Amino acid sequence: MDASRSFHRRWQTSPRGGNGMAYLHRANAAVPLWQRAWLDAYPCDVPSSIPYPRVPVSALLENAAQRLPERTACSLFGVRTSFAQLAEKARRFAGALSRLGAARGRRVGLLFPNIPEYLIALQGTWLTGATALQLSPLMVPEELAKWIEKTGCHLVVTLDLLAPSLMDILKSGPLEHVVVASLAERMSPWRGWLYRAERLRRRGPLRLRDDRHVHPFDLLIRARPRGLSTAIVPEEDVAVLAPTGGTTASPKAVMLTHRNLLANALQLRAWGRGDEGTESVLAVLPFFHAYGLTVGVLMSLAMGSTIHLHPRFETKPVLELLSRERINLVPAVPAMLAALNRQLKEEPRDLSFVRAVISGASALDPQVRKDFAGYGPRHIVEGYGLSEASAVTHVNPVDERNRPGTIATGREELPEGAVGELVIRGPQVMKGYFDNPEETARALRGDWLYTGDLARRDRDGYFTIVDRKKDIIKTSGFLVFPAEVEEVLMRCPGVAEAAVIGVADAERGENVKAMVVAQAGVALSPAAIEAYCQQHLSKHKRPRQIEIVKELPKNFLGKVQRRRLRESQNGTPANGHVKA
Repeated sequence: MDASRSFHRRWQTSPRGGNGMAYLHRANAAVPLWQRAWLDAYPCDVPSSIPYPRVPVSALLENAAQRLPERTACSLFGVRTSFAQLAEKARRFAGALSRLGAARGRRVGLLFPNIPEYLIALQGTWLTGATALQLSPLMVPEELAKWIEKTGCHLVVTLDLLAPSLMDILKSGPLEHVVVASLAERMSPWRGWLYRAERLRRRGPLRLRDDRHVHPFDLLIRARPRGLSTAIVPEEDVAVLAPTGGTTASPKAVMLTHRNLLANALQLRAWGRGDEGTESVLAVLPFFHAYGLTVGVLMSLAMGSTIHLHPRFETKPVLELLSRERINLVPAVPAMLAALNRQLKEEPRDLSFVRAVISGASALDPQVRKDFAGYGPRHIVEGYGLSEASAVTHVNPVDERNRPGTIATGREELPEGAVGELVIRGPQVMKGYFDNPEETARALRGDWLYTGDLARRDRDGYFTIVDRKKDIIKTSGFLVFPAEVEEVLMRCPGVAEAAVIGVADAERGENVKAMVVAQAGVALSPAAIEAYCQQHLSKHKRPRQIEIVKELPKNFLGKVQRRRLRESQNGTPANGHVKA
């Protein structure tokens, strides 16, 4: 596939703890830190190694509130919350969560879009010593039930629009409490009216009353703060459980410790080179994804930056937010930049106030990059990472040295320009997969994380992703696992066989495509399959292209050969149902 993505790696292990390292090494040929070629590509004020305090990740907000109490920590729809206010609300919420049973060793689910309540709930969870279970608003009820059951999650904090998905789960299994917040009062009158109408459509005329199991968020943050003295072990205690497919094809939950998340936040602060308490960050990438959480939230807290929130990506409102607040740092995915380009073509704006656009999750199309650069941002840099590494491991310098590159693989260092598997080590690498020692052993070998991505490295230390070992599909920054989608398709009435692949797309990186064989005598339609998927799969997992075929290519063992399916597509839509 032609999906090369360039990025640069700066973090390197060192005797004092060091930062992360992406490296293909031979045991007897390790090169000292000061001789690593990539270090020369960074400005002299970007350190090659930094110390990490032995504190929980909740210290980021607590410290920011002490240093910059009156500075705006976050904004939503023009309403601003200072660092001091955010920290105080989180402490009050932590006390309420504690009374509901949140404590070290327990899981608190967060089912939210990007709103201040998410930040309060996340910090409050950490203050109790509990682990935050990242739940996606895109999940359908059966997916939510699976993760709640799998992790033994006893409490979920959510939005009133999303709460109906939890009501049946509340009646059985480990879930005991649901805390419900609302956006209705934060919106303009006409948006608030639409919000209430949608809320009525989703859950009917019944109101969610405060009782032994359902609790209003606003009531809990008015509670008196409660002194909590939880003893966190940063390198052992899990701060976040992040459902993902990992580096293999079956969904699992990544365990990220307090040290993992704190280390990655401090690494990004050192890389960013911004002045503390002076910058602002656009936060539309979902916080339930490791990329959005680390770059949108934790890096911002470490830098004392203002987080400008928007619940979901909408082109015009996001451009208006960028211009109104003159936001400096813009974490993005290629699909987001492509959508902004279309709007900017109709309504050009000067974006020269943007210091850096950070593009990740999939390859950035050169034309998309060129078009967006035409509106004035000073730097557009590409990065790489994965949930198993908290999520950032590679990123270009924020200056003119930003350019393409290569990498090596495995436990033996490869020559410059050779292709191999990218392996990583560093303090941001996960503890493992929750309750899954077999997959943990496959991904973590010694102190190295095997990513499953193939890459090259050039003589200057720049790296380029050239392919993936596994069949994982990356679409608009989300991971989609073919086996999971195929399992749902095989349950669809009339389906005999199914195979799912990714096909190249300039905006999304890849689209999910399903090729389906109908049962004998059944007139199967793509529309019927699409309707079934809408009931059983999150939106980003649903096939955007569905093709009815007579047979699927298989090897002599009868296994479907996805590689041959991908080769037959050549990155172009095939005949069948295509959803724009």
